[in-house]
Amino acid sequence: MTFDKKCAAFLEDLLVTPSPAGFEKAGQQVWVDYLRPVADHIETDAYGSAAAHIHVNPDAATVMLEAHCDEIGMIVQYVDESGYIYINRVGGSDPSIARARKVFIHSRDGIVSGIIGHTAIHLQEKEQNKSPKWSDLFIDIGASNREEVLGMIQIGDPVTLAEQFEFLSDDIITGRALDNRIGGFVLANVVEMLQQSKDKLKVNVIALNAVQEEIGGFGARMMTYRYEPDVAIVTDVTHATDSPGINQKKHGMVKLGKGPVINHGGANHPKVMYHLEKAAEDRGIILQREATGARTGTDTDSIFYQKKGVPSGLISLPLRYMHTPVEMISIEDVLQTTMLLTQSVMNMDAGQKFSVFD
Repeated sequence: MTFDKKCAAFLEDLLVTPSPAGFEKAGQQVWVDYLRPVADHIETDAYGSAAAHIHVNPDAATVMLEAHCDEIGMIVQYVDESGYIYINRVGGSDPSIARARKVFIHSRDGIVSGIIGHTAIHLQEKEQNKSPKWSDLFIDIGASNREEVLGMIQIGDPVTLAEQFEFLSDDIITGRALDNRIGGFVLANVVEMLQQSKDKLKVNVIALNAVQEEIGGFGARMMTYRYEPDVAIVTDVTHATDSPGINQKKHGMVKLGKGPVINHGGANHPKVMYHLEKAAEDRGIILQREATGARTGTDTDSIFYQKKGVPSGLISLPLRYMHTPVEMISIEDVLQTTMLLTQSVMNMDAGQKFSVFD
């Protein structure tokens, strides 16, 4: 895989299309439209998760590759008589970085722009210097009263930060929603590469872009229950801990631009992780490692225990500044992760099974 103009345009389209958890349709449409000419079959469920299928043999094992498509955001909760809009969080949004930012309110009639108000430093009382709660924050759209606002939006409309993305260098991208639109980007490229080598592919493939990970991993649960794959490999982001102010003794060492990260422990099946390690060795990919004592904090936790159990493994992309509008990622890590996923699938046999005791 090379990161060419086609890839860059697709990634930009994914990243600039807002998809807050519970409101993912627009972003999923971008992903589905890109993969429809590539996959053998596209399937969606009632809540908007989308799966691209590659059919090889109905008697062969099925591997599910998974990422989540949703992003954190906000939601309109209350409008006061003066026309100020109060909000609450969707997912793990951080109120301390929300003030004085431009936002988009996604109404049924289109986007309404606004700003999250921030009192000028000259006028602040001492307590206003403290980190705000969500109930302290309000959006100003320049309206005069409640009736004017409710003529444009309604309670329950989703809100996203207006920041987009940009290249800081040939390798480094920054912007909002890299968590985890970058995972859907990786899956799309893996599907393309597997189709190009379909004559050598021995297993059926489901590439799942799941909804609602940021609020509980619900999309992955629904679709795993439906498909009952023989093995699942999840790709998400993880914290790059190489920037200042992070306790590496507590959080481990993960470096941006130094390759994909594999996880050990928790939901990660040891045989699946060994399979990923072998695939990395075959392609000359240098791996970073993380230890997971209990939960991975990803859709892996929602997948592995479904029905009779699904042997699962997590591959993560290093990401700086998670859940902020300036998340940062390395294109080289993206390319390496794409190759790793592709090779791991190509290495599977038609009768592939993963069992601790085999």
